[in-house]
Amino acid sequence: MNRWGWMAEFESAEQLLAAARAARSAGYAAQAYAPFAIDGLPEALGIQRSRIPAFTFAGAAVGGAAAYAMQWASAVLLRPINVGGRPLHSWPMFIPVSFEMMILGGALAAVLAFFVSAGLPRLRHPVFAAEDFELASRHRFFLVLHRDDPHYEDRAAARWLDERRPLRRVEVPA
Repeated sequence: MNRWGWMAEFESAEQLLAAARAARSAGYAAQAYAPFAIDGLPEALGIQRSRIPAFTFAGAAVGGAAAYAMQWASAVLLRPINVGGRPLHSWPMFIPVSFEMMILGGALAAVLAFFVSAGLPRLRHPVFAAEDFELASRHRFFLVLHRDDPHYEDRAAARWLDERRPLRRVEVPA
């Protein structure tokens, strides 16, 4: 068997949403593809909240703290210079660089977390080889059941998709 899974093509977002809800209640870990965002689809598929915001915050905190610590160490410990009787630890002058490094740290952490969570760089995904999959970016809606799902059984999955009355069911080659 050289099949990665089955893909059902639906005509409307409502049909896809209903099929996604049914797939989750049947125990399938389905994937859905649509030309636009559909309210309720992530919940219907059981997609959990992203952890990217937490990584972004952590990256921002580390970047800001590292920049502040670097400036403090250079001004107070390594090269203390008394300029006009000002204190060595003059925190207001450390804020602009710390803020910029906080932004940079958060942005880098967000990009890295996105790449890791999305499994990128993945140059080829099996659904790209499915017949007429490019319609997902125009006007069709697709639900995919794949063999990586522990609940997946080839014939049962094909029968289950046919019961949802899609426009058609196509094979997703491995």
